[in-house]
Amino acid sequence: MSTSKNDQKILGRRNFLKSAGLTAAGLSVAPALISFKNPVEAALANISERSFPEGFLWGTATAAYQVEGAVNEDGRGTTIWDTFSHIPGKVKNNDTGDVACDMYHRYPSDIKLMKDMNVKIFRFSVAWSRIFPDGTGTPNQKGIDFYKRLTDDLLANDIQPFATLYHWDLPQALHDKYKGWESRETAKAFGDYAGFISKQLGDRVKHYFTLNEMSTFVELGYGNGIFAPGLQLPQAGLNQVRHHAVLAHGLAVQAIRANAPSGTKIGLAENLSVPVPIIDTPENIKAAEIAMREENAGYLTVVMEGKYTDKFLKRTGADAPKFTEEDLKIISSPLDFVGINVYNPAGYVQAADNEDGYKTLPFAKSQPRSTSAWQVLGPESLYWAPKNVHKLWGVRELYITENGTSGTDELTPDKHIYDTDRVSFMRNYLTQLQKATAEGVPVKGYFYWSLMDNFEWTSGYGTRFGLYYVDYKTLERIPKESAAYFKVLARDNKVV
Repeated sequence: MSTSKNDQKILGRRNFLKSAGLTAAGLSVAPALISFKNPVEAALANISERSFPEGFLWGTATAAYQVEGAVNEDGRGTTIWDTFSHIPGKVKNNDTGDVACDMYHRYPSDIKLMKDMNVKIFRFSVAWSRIFPDGTGTPNQKGIDFYKRLTDDLLANDIQPFATLYHWDLPQALHDKYKGWESRETAKAFGDYAGFISKQLGDRVKHYFTLNEMSTFVELGYGNGIFAPGLQLPQAGLNQVRHHAVLAHGLAVQAIRANAPSGTKIGLAENLSVPVPIIDTPENIKAAEIAMREENAGYLTVVMEGKYTDKFLKRTGADAPKFTEEDLKIISSPLDFVGINVYNPAGYVQAADNEDGYKTLPFAKSQPRSTSAWQVLGPESLYWAPKNVHKLWGVRELYITENGTSGTDELTPDKHIYDTDRVSFMRNYLTQLQKATAEGVPVKGYFYWSLMDNFEWTSGYGTRFGLYYVDYKTLERIPKESAAYFKVLARDNKVV
C-alpha cells in the first residue's frame, strides 16, 4: 500500500509518540494534530485538554441515613426509613440503617480520609429528625450541636460544607400526622425547618441543597412502593405528591433567603432524566433538548420555568396536580446554582416526525451495566446533562452532586481492593465532563458518590459505591484503588 507524504508524517508522529510511551497514556494522534509544529507539542496540547477549569472543586458525598447510624441517640426522632427498613423483606438481607457506617461518632477520622484525598468540598445531609424529632415543634439542641461540630471540623480541614436539607429521611411523625408528602402541610413544615437550619448553620455553611432527588423519593416511595413509605398511589395522588415536593423546594428557598446571611447560595440536587442523542446530528441534538425538557416536566422543568409544560398537563389530564399561580411563583424562586445527579443516560434519542419530536430507542441487551441492574453505563450522559441544563435554562453555576458506580469490590487477603472498574468508570465519565467544561458549560465542582460504602437503601449493604471499603463487622475504612485515583485527580485537576 502506498502512502502520501502527508500520511508518512502522520505515521512518523504516531511512531514517535509510541516510542515515547505517550500513546499508552491515551493521547490522540489523529490527523487533526498535523497543525502542530512537532509531535511533542501535539502531545502536550492533548495533556492540557484534559484539565478542568482553574478553581474547579473536587468532593465526595454522603447522606445521613446511609452513613450516620446512632438512630436512637441524642434525641433523634424516628424516620420513615427507620420504619420501612425494619419491615421484613423490604430491604435486602433485612439490613437497616441503625448503625450504618457510624459516621455520627467517627466523622473526625472520616474527614481526615477526605483531606488525604485532596477533597475540597463535602456534601452531607442534615437529618431532619435530629433537629425536629417530630418534624415540627421544639428543636433538639443536641442535633443542632452535632452539625455544628461536623461543619467546624470540615472547615478546620479546609473542606467546604455543602448541606442537603432532605435526603429522603422524613420524620415518621409527619407521615403519621399528614400522610407525608401527600399533604401541603409537610411542604410547609419543610420550609420552616430549612429556614431554621440556615439560621443555625449560616455562619458555617454557605451552600444549601433543598431536596435530593425529588423524582426518586416520589416515584419510588409513592408510585411503585419500592422505597419508604412504600405506597402505591393512584395517578392523581402521585401527581399531587410531585407538586408538594417542588412546592417544598420553593418554600425552602424562600425561607433560607429570609434567614441565612448574605452571600448564602441555594440550589437543589436532582437526578434528572438525561436523554442522549444516539448520533450527534443537529436533528438528534435538538431532539435530546426537547426530550430533556419534557421528561423532567414534573420536577426540574417546573422549578426552572415556573410552569408545567403543556404536554405534561395534557398527558396527566384529569389527574393533573391541583395548584395555584402563587404555588408556581414559589416553586420557581430564583436559584444560585443547580446540582444534578448523573449515573446513566435515560435513553438514546432520535429526531422523529411525531407529536413529541423525538423517540427513545431501547437499550441493547448487551449494553454495559454496573453491578446495580438499574445502572446502564453511558459516559456521554455526564456531557449532555450539564450541557443541556445550561442551554435550556441558562444556569450559570452547576455542580455534579452525585456520580459513581457500584462494583464487586473484593477484599484481598492483604486488604486491597483493586476496583479497576470504578477507576475506568471515573476516567470515562470525567472525560465527558471535561469536554463540557472545555466548551464553557459552567460546572464548578464534582461530588463523587460516595465517600465510603454505606446503606444503599433497598439494596442494603451488599451494594458498594464507596471510594473507601467499609468492613461492616469492624467498621474499618479501607481505601480502594479508586481512592488513590481520586487523590491524584483532585490534586492535578485533570483526567488522569
